[in-house]
Amino acid sequence: MRLTAEQVTAQLQQVPQWRHLPEVRGGVIVRQFVFADFAQAMGFMTQVAVVAEKRDHHPEWSNVYNRVEVLLTTHDVQGLSSRDFELARYMDRVAQALAGQERI
Repeated sequence: MRLTAEQVTAQLQQVPQWRHLPEVRGGVIVRQFVFADFAQAMGFMTQVAVVAEKRDHHPEWSNVYNRVEVLLTTHDVQGLSSRDFELARYMDRVAQALAGQERI
């Protein structure tokens, strides 16, 4: 189900590093993640890919060296759904966990 503007505003408070672009495709959220290096960025994408596949909700993303650009939206509802914010929160947790790891 597509979220209302009020619901989107409430959800955005839980993911403060994500930007809301309401004018793009009925509404999207975007974020850039920056990691220590390429291996850590790919590790992030791999972990998220497994969960995204299980949830059948896939991000639009790209990777350049240690950066991962992410766009989330729900195509079925032509805007944002709770699935986008659930995946955003998961991505934030994975990135935070990776940031705490030291390279050996």
